[in-house]
Amino acid sequence: MKKAFLAIAAIALAAGSQAQDSAQAKIPFGGMDLSWINGQNRQKNFPLVVTDKNGETILTGVVLLDGYFNYNFARPKDNTQTISAATGRSNEFTLNQASIGIESNYKNIIGRLWLQTGNSLNIVQEADGSVGRGRNTSTGNLKFIREAAAGYHFNVDHGLNVEMGIFMSYIGLESYVTQENWSYQRSLVCDFTPFYFQGARLQYYPSKKFKTELWLLNGWQSYNSWSKNIGFGNSNYFRPSENVQLVANFYYGNDSKSGTPELSKVRRFHHDNSIVARYHKKDPSQGGITQAAFSLNTHYGFQSGEGVKRKDNYMAGTSLAHRLWFNHNKLAWTVRGGWLTNPGGYLAFIPAAAGNIPNDYDIAIASGKDLKVGELSTTLDIMPNDFVTFRFEYLHRKANMPYFAGAGGTTSQTGFNNDPIDPAWKADLRTSENRVIVGVNFRL
Repeated sequence: MKKAFLAIAAIALAAGSQAQDSAQAKIPFGGMDLSWINGQNRQKNFPLVVTDKNGETILTGVVLLDGYFNYNFARPKDNTQTISAATGRSNEFTLNQASIGIESNYKNIIGRLWLQTGNSLNIVQEADGSVGRGRNTSTGNLKFIREAAAGYHFNVDHGLNVEMGIFMSYIGLESYVTQENWSYQRSLVCDFTPFYFQGARLQYYPSKKFKTELWLLNGWQSYNSWSKNIGFGNSNYFRPSENVQLVANFYYGNDSKSGTPELSKVRRFHHDNSIVARYHKKDPSQGGITQAAFSLNTHYGFQSGEGVKRKDNYMAGTSLAHRLWFNHNKLAWTVRGGWLTNPGGYLAFIPAAAGNIPNDYDIAIASGKDLKVGELSTTLDIMPNDFVTFRFEYLHRKANMPYFAGAGGTTSQTGFNNDPIDPAWKADLRTSENRVIVGVNFRL
């Protein structure tokens, strides 16, 4: 009798183990450590977790703080950092982003709410011109929401998710959250592309190693639609192992001001692809270099239609970064180089307010001249644990025309935006810039 009982117990345990293994096998990218990837959260531990009596996770809380001191060697008199969505101020201490959020996948229900504030809102959310279309809309009621989505997970193959809300952008390798990137200042190709979308997405995992997404979007980094048409997107991730990630993203939409005959039918296409590969890894308890990896992110896009010619309105560029981890993965060193051209300037940052830009820039962009910008940076990260990063970065960028802020600044002759502007004053623009960024990121 005892032997029979033990046999039945063994069968039950084996069945339970097989069921657990089967469930584990169905988790997309299950068992992979992706914390080393450029553009991914490097956390491995998440202490703010609420579970039910069976130990199943109900909610995961997140707290994020990001601050920096950005020293611009030009010392612009208005302390304004231009041509950047990662840093908006220079030569002063700045709270870039403070964010809290909750996420849940409890019983297949998907819920996500992130709230945010900080200087990054001035650069990214408040620049959204789509909220000027119609009434009952503004950035005021949306800019404090970093991400908010609701949906459902269907147990199809390795997963099928349907969600609607405000999402972080899928375009580009690097993240809106600087803690997730290998460098503080995002690469040019990623800084010139969207950081958020409002719309709906379908995520499908046909296998453990592959994900594809279909997107319906209001527009290119916009809360509202620019026209009567919505945008379409597609994102594809293939991870044959935890050491390699291959990505291909696509976007197609109408993102010009509707009602203007020469622009209302202009269509925008954008594509980016990337490879991130880790070619060296060893036990972090050992000395020396513990990890080594590189990332390559390439972009191409254009606008065309209604007299807008593709050859005069396109964007192309690439960014190559290499990273080494050492001292038990508590230190990391990144070197990055990048290049971008954007004839017509339809994605480029505007270096100063309209009317205050020196004529050589205005004429060049209006005539379709190629805006070409290159960059080099080196970054040292000190990471005592999963939850804090101290970052020291040097950045050099150079353009083929005056594009970066000089000592005279880009606001007014006094540097204050509430002083009357001298009609003869023009923004002080230079062809190059050099900066040192000291950043601190906390994430729990």
